[in-house]
This record gives sequence, C-alpha cells and structure tokens, in this order.
Amino acid sequence: MQTAAIIIFFIFGSVFGSFFNVVGLRIPNKSFLREKRSYCDYCRRQLSWRELIPVLSYVAQRGRCKECAAKISPLYPVMELITGFLFAFTYYFYGWSNQLLLGLLLIALIMPITVSDIKYRKVPNQLLLFFLPIFIIYHLFYPLTPWWDSLLGAGAAIILLLLIYFLSKGGMGLGDVKYYALLGFIFGLEQFLLLFLLSTVYGVMIGMVKMGVKRTGRKTKLTFAPFIGLAALTVFYFGDVIIQWYKQLF
Repeated sequence: MQTAAIIIFFIFGSVFGSFFNVVGLRIPNKSFLREKRSYCDYCRRQLSWRELIPVLSYVAQRGRCKECAAKISPLYPVMELITGFLFAFTYYFYGWSNQLLLGLLLIALIMPITVSDIKYRKVPNQLLLFFLPIFIIYHLFYPLTPWWDSLLGAGAAIILLLLIYFLSKGGMGLGDVKYYALLGFIFGLEQFLLLFLLSTVYGVMIGMVKMGVKRTGRKTKLTFAPFIGLAALTVFYFGDVIIQWYKQLF
C-alpha cells in the first residue's frame, strides 16, 4: 500500500511538474492566460496529448519536436522528474499529515519560480502574491509555535535582505528579497536563518564551480532563486535535525 501511494504521488508530481514548467515560463512574459494550449516554442504547433506525457514524451521524441525537429529544452523533463520525486519523497517522509500539505504547497511555490529564474532571471510577483494568502490561511489552521514566529521570520527576512540589497547596490534582486520574506513567514525566524545560511552556501559552492569551469572570475552571474528553493526544501525536511545538532555543539 505504501509503495503504491509513493508511485501515485510520483506520477501526480510529474504531471504537476509539467504544469509548473508552463507556469514558470509563461507568467513572466504574460502569456499564461492568453495561450491555453501547449505548443512548440519554435514552430508554434499545438501539441497533442501524446506529446505531453511527462518525461516519456521527451524520451520517445528524442528531445525534439515531431514537426520541426527543433530541440526541446531538457528543463522540461528534468523539472518533471524532480517534482515527481519531491511529491513522492514528501509523502514518504511525512505520510498523511498537515506537513504533507505544507510540503506540496512549498513545492508548488518553488518549482515555477525556479523555472522562471533560470529562464528569465525573474521571480514573478504574481506567484508570490498568489501563494501569500494560501500560506496565511495554512498558518491560521496550523500556526507556528509561537504563532507570531511567522511574523518574526518575515520581518527578519525583509530587514536583512533589504540591507544586503542596498549594500550590494542591486547585486541581489528585489524578487529574491520578496521570495525570502515569504519563506521567512512560512518557516519562522530560526529556520529562516538556517535557510538563508544554506542558500548562501549553495550559491557560493556552485558559483566557485562555475568560475573554475568557465574561468569567468568574480564576474560570474548566478540565478539565485534555485539555491533559495533548494535551501527551503533542505530546511523543510531536515531543518529541525540540523538545528538540534548545532545546538548540541554548545
């Protein structure tokens, strides 16, 4: 029964991953509501249902459009696989609980923002504004302890990240600041601080790798939202364990 549920969550996750791809790609260029059917980015042909099966369609078509043979971005199957895995892992990790709901909402926030930032270097305000009332309602039913920890987390995020924004003279985007603020509200002060630390570590590590591979020096530009999302997921699954381990050191 457990295995069957995990498989079902993976399948649903990959389907939602395909949808999150579309959201992340279309909202920044304002075509999300204007274009109702999926189409090839190159020849603009509408895709049939056989071409929309997550991951499998990409493999069957060898990563190319059936009509114009243009290459399909590997971002599509990668995000579908990651979302499927995250849905399944969240169910495996938390079972049927309110944390499962929180995890699925968190994934639904993170994945399209990640796609958007990779493609356009933007964190869409529309997504943040859409999810803010959802997480407010969630915390009304499942508040943090104490309940005002959500406000502390959001406040700390705004103050800290605005300070960094002004000191870096635009080195960090305002979209990242607002993204951090929403995550601070979701996680509370203590876990937000861990999230901020981890996202910085992830960003520095990948940045160093890119500088070494491309030999671009300090001019290397990174899309930072993926690291914020990765840090948020790390905190969601393992934050309590990491914080307890840290406190035991003192």
